[in-house]
Amino acid sequence: MIEDLSHNEKLILNVFKKSNKPLKAYQILFQVQKKGIKSPTQVYRALDKLQEIGKVHKIESRNSYLICNNTDCLNKSSVSFLICNLCEKIVEIEDKLFSNHFSKICEEFNRKYTQHNLEIFGTCISCSEKK
Repeated sequence: MIEDLSHNEKLILNVFKKSNKPLKAYQILFQVQKKGIKSPTQVYRALDKLQEIGKVHKIESRNSYLICNNTDCLNKSSVSFLICNLCEKIVEIEDKLFSNHFSKICEEFNRKYTQHNLEIFGTCISCSEKK
């Protein structure tokens, strides 16, 4: 819930709402410094909380963060992304097939599936058409 967020978390969430691309922590810091957030530690703490409650996702390969476009992410243990190698546009995928597939793989190796964070790389249609 937005009302349960701290002042810093609200500021950072608003930065994401105004952006249509993934952001790195220092890009966020630059945008909120005049509003009272002075250190990277404050940004990382807020990002950790926003991740925990399903408002943002970390894109590990890019060391950046992306606002969640899925209202059900708090209830999901897994997330998948399509990332364009050229323009770096990222699309969040909602697909239970991945979870089912990984669950079966884990069973084959005597493991219990809990979650995944999958990043799939390719070229988006827009970039493909420009070639």
